[in-house]
Amino acid sequence: MAEKQMTLEDAFLQLEEVMKQLEDETISLEDSFAVYQRGMQLLKYCNESIDKVEKKVLMLNGEGKLDEF
Repeated sequence: MAEKQMTLEDAFLQLEEVMKQLEDETISLEDSFAVYQRGMQLLKYCNESIDKVEKKVLMLNGEGKLDEF
């Protein structure tokens, strides 16, 4: 995704907008497909961002093993 450092919060806000657009009964099939694709890109970005955070939360214990924080 080529956005300039979008925050996770920004992505969630954009996902909310995508959901509103998809719930609009007047949206054309072509437009709904494009909006859906954008939503899937945002979901992928969110999942990758959350995975990165989860990995950072892992901490080494006294025995050199990883523990979840």
